[in-house]
Amino acid sequence: MSILLPFHKSILEEIHDPATSDLLILARGLGLRRIICTLMQIYDSKQSLILLLNASSEEETAIGDELGIMGCRRPGLRIVGYEMGKRDRQDLYKNGGLISVTSRILIVDMLQSDVPTELITGIIILHAEKVTALSLEAFIVRLYREKNKAGFLKAFSDQPEHITSGMSPLKNIMKELQLRHVHIYPRFHEHVKNTLETRKADVIELYQHLTEPMEAIHHAIVQCMTVTLSELKRSNKTLELDDLNIESAYFRSFDAVVRRQLDPVWHKVGPRTKQLVGDLATLRRLLTYLLSYDALAFHAYLETLVASNTTTATGATKQHQSPWMLTDAANIIFSTAKRRCYVLTAPKPTTSVSERQLIDVDDEDAWAALDEVHGITGSNSRDNGKQEEKKKPWIPDNMSPVLEELPKWDLLADVLQEIEEELMRQEAVSTRPPTRGTNTVLVMTSSPRSSTLVSEFLGELDGTAPKGSRGRSMMERKLRTYLYWKGENARQKQPRHQRPPQFSAPQPQPSSQPDGEISEALKRKDKTRQERSANRRRVRGGAPMAVAPSKIAVVDPKVELRDDADDIAAFLASQPSDLLVSSDADALLLETLLSSEAEMDYDTHYGLLAPSQMVVVRAFTDDTDDQILAELQPRFIVMFEPNLDFVRRIEVYRNSNPGMGVRVYFMVYQLCCEEHKYLAGLRREKESFEKLIKERGSMLLPIFEDKHVGKSDAVIKTISTRLAGGRKELSTVASQVIVDMREFRSTLPSLLHASGLLVIPATLTVGDYILTPDICVERKSIPDLVASFNSGRLYTQCELMSVHYKQPILLIEFEENKAFSLETVAESAKSYIKPTNKYPTKKSTGPTDSDRAPPSVQSKLVLLTLHFPRVRIIWSSSPYGTADIFNDLKANAFEPDPNRAIAIGAEEDPEAGAGINAAAEELLRCLPGVTAKNVKYVMNKVGSVRELCELDRKGVQGVLGVEPGNACYDFMHRGERKKGAL
Repeated sequence: MSILLPFHKSILEEIHDPATSDLLILARGLGLRRIICTLMQIYDSKQSLILLLNASSEEETAIGDELGIMGCRRPGLRIVGYEMGKRDRQDLYKNGGLISVTSRILIVDMLQSDVPTELITGIIILHAEKVTALSLEAFIVRLYREKNKAGFLKAFSDQPEHITSGMSPLKNIMKELQLRHVHIYPRFHEHVKNTLETRKADVIELYQHLTEPMEAIHHAIVQCMTVTLSELKRSNKTLELDDLNIESAYFRSFDAVVRRQLDPVWHKVGPRTKQLVGDLATLRRLLTYLLSYDALAFHAYLETLVASNTTTATGATKQHQSPWMLTDAANIIFSTAKRRCYVLTAPKPTTSVSERQLIDVDDEDAWAALDEVHGITGSNSRDNGKQEEKKKPWIPDNMSPVLEELPKWDLLADVLQEIEEELMRQEAVSTRPPTRGTNTVLVMTSSPRSSTLVSEFLGELDGTAPKGSRGRSMMERKLRTYLYWKGENARQKQPRHQRPPQFSAPQPQPSSQPDGEISEALKRKDKTRQERSANRRRVRGGAPMAVAPSKIAVVDPKVELRDDADDIAAFLASQPSDLLVSSDADALLLETLLSSEAEMDYDTHYGLLAPSQMVVVRAFTDDTDDQILAELQPRFIVMFEPNLDFVRRIEVYRNSNPGMGVRVYFMVYQLCCEEHKYLAGLRREKESFEKLIKERGSMLLPIFEDKHVGKSDAVIKTISTRLAGGRKELSTVASQVIVDMREFRSTLPSLLHASGLLVIPATLTVGDYILTPDICVERKSIPDLVASFNSGRLYTQCELMSVHYKQPILLIEFEENKAFSLETVAESAKSYIKPTNKYPTKKSTGPTDSDRAPPSVQSKLVLLTLHFPRVRIIWSSSPYGTADIFNDLKANAFEPDPNRAIAIGAEEDPEAGAGINAAAEELLRCLPGVTAKNVKYVMNKVGSVRELCELDRKGVQGVLGVEPGNACYDFMHRGERKKGAL
């Protein structure tokens, strides 16, 4: 169990009172989960019902485990999932205790009165920064406060950067949650500062310089980002893009910020602007991958970028390519990344081989004399010579592996060596082990991929090798995997009818057929044909053509990279596939283990490791890192990459264990984006807290009205204008709308409730919203509309609505602050220029891209309205507009019946099929054109399956329709056509 620090106790004293509702904003890494678990422990009781909202599955598990450690085990935290039935949930709510539930399940249970809202003791909401007017949490709070005024509501957040965008973001969150108290605790808060500065860990900052190739790539990527960002600003001068700079481009939120500012005009921007927005995200990832990936993985990722940028998924040439790939900086990125992996050299002439064979490599005296002349130690020179001699057979002859390692790997090896020496020194000085903490070394990285890479390096570390080559065996293994990947790509791109060419050794031409017999014209013709076929069938890494360029042009980085890849693929395509993937080594290792299994000592190979021999490599996560620190209690922590949150976790960990000495190695690349990102994140968080504190000082809180349910809810409604000239009658039935369960993923039910409508959740077979007994609405967002057209689901939905309702409506809803258009201007623009005969028209070589393109959404909508004339299409610009439209449609209309809406389209009574041959019905369902919707109709038309088979084509079409009838008739008479053909 973690110890509460003084500032934790002061926070709990302020927010633990169940009579108040509060919002707590705490800096990341200061133990927010510890505060939440302690608060839930205080409220844990069978007489109280505490609901936990917005917790992810990982957070639910971690909070449940920590509560169990703290003593809340009977029953502890119960988790409500989708697999739990309605009855089980009702019993769980009535028994009380701590319950974690998703927002979608809770909102449905509250609307159906499955949860006793008036008996809820309190609600705890995590990630309060995500609460908006359209979120389900705001909907839950409204329903909660309508029936329960005494219960508390506690909201928590550790993301202050997300509460600084827009007008009065803090006030909007407190308004939606109906809160009046907010507590802000940054790192520079007086209580937090005094607590954490009492005991400080021993921090050793290690600043590592990048290698020269990495510096060149880093500078080129930043230059490409600058050019891309300036081009984006230049092409969109009407937008406020001045705040976007390279410093903010280091963070993931940068892509969302750019897209959010471009959303209102997204339908006006062309494909070039969209490509620039995507390029910014790609370049940001390149900066991260440069510092965390090994050289071969980074080079392979660049090759995939080139392939995806030049060709589409169908193999055609991509129209809108990334502009940054055509710059000189991109050439530096591609060429330097390749040189970090290997260097391709021209094949040496055969004469040099014969001359080299005259040298006696094993002559030690000659090597010693040569080393003595150059003043070099003989062993190094001999080792280098032997290394060059022992070249792997799977490496191409013209390839010289470089395999540059990340500089931090050597630094990490030195740090671990220093820790080991320190442990040995402490054991020699002190006779008894330390009372607090273990000798386990904890290495923290930025991602699971980095953790895997570091683990592989430490597992294959060669301590005797010089710096820069300690992970040579690991890099050679990765090079072998890379070459295998290239070889497989080369084999896949070979045409099936063509045998793979043998490039391993050139075949000499027979002397009886000299080269001069073939004319130059035929040579040029063959060369042109080969180039065209190669360009047509090869995207990247295909079979290379030994064709020299006709003229010297500007070097394209993509072309240069592709040529090198083709050279490698040429060698690999000619090699057997088992050369690169060695299965014999694994079999030999398995045989060795099995043979020595009886002799080996169990504890040596399978026993527990001593803490001093264990290095734990783990990626940064969330508050789970606090639990890892508490369990392992390491005295040596290596931060392989900087992380602001984990620095504070170490501070809390150090102060929670007063008698323990903690040493932290803080590793960071100097003068690069890693250092800049760390400092920029620290500055962003400080500025965000300052804005929140300033807003809290000048914030105007709203006054919430009490809505009493009683006789005042009677509404005067005009039932019909034909009754006594529009006689108004007093209606005590609230205006209601029936909503399908699946629609609670959207924000529309919350807005309908806010507009004064009573939302009734139900499982509907036909439609999404039932407004009146005659009006059924099927709501489609733009992505859902496209997917429904492609799958054909929309056709069936409109057919069912037309059968069961008098006024079927298809609602096409757009998102707020986004384009109210189905296509961009560039896609819908037509050329109105008058054609001239100045230039001859090009001959048509086949169908154009527009001819091959699938039909647009507009054309599909036209076909839909032609098939279903009664279906009305309503266009809504946002969910707010949809709520207004629904209120207008419900005016002067009767209220829908939930029982009837649920029964429409549902399965019929099982007794209705009594007396029907079930086997014959099952056989009928298997025929093409017969579906679950028309099977009853077909059974009423024909008495048996034989009668259906004896009908002619027109008769089957009369029962099933034209297209389904043709499909069914052809299926039933397929054998007769085969007999006729014979």
